[in-house]
Amino acid sequence: MNYKVIINIPISNNEVPELREHVGWGRRDEDYPTLFERCNFWAGVRDKNNKLIAFGYVCGMGLEHGYMEDIIVHPQYQGRGIGVELVKELLRESERFGLRIVTVSYEENKTNFYKACGFTCGSGGLWQSSK
Repeated sequence: MNYKVIINIPISNNEVPELREHVGWGRRDEDYPTLFERCNFWAGVRDKNNKLIAFGYVCGMGLEHGYMEDIIVHPQYQGRGIGVELVKELLRESERFGLRIVTVSYEENKTNFYKACGFTCGSGGLWQSSK
């Protein structure tokens, strides 16, 4: 992999919403810059043209447990190991930060990806507001 994962890489407010849009997710423009102010840390990867091609973050109370969210790799760069390296670097940063447990929620078809990243898969639940 010729791409470097950088913790707390400078990211402008529109870059993550654009990346979310490329993978078919809602942009959630209103989340930025608040997300960067509230999460524990984030990581990103840029291509040779300095375009953000991957992103993810860990949030939580800063105690023993964190939650990984929004692992995104631009569709043109998927399948190159960028996502696995992004997650692994976020987990290394979690250890440096003092987190002993990191959880993540994902769709069933992503199970092998998260196993490759070192996660133990289990069952859980999801509550989502109807508003």
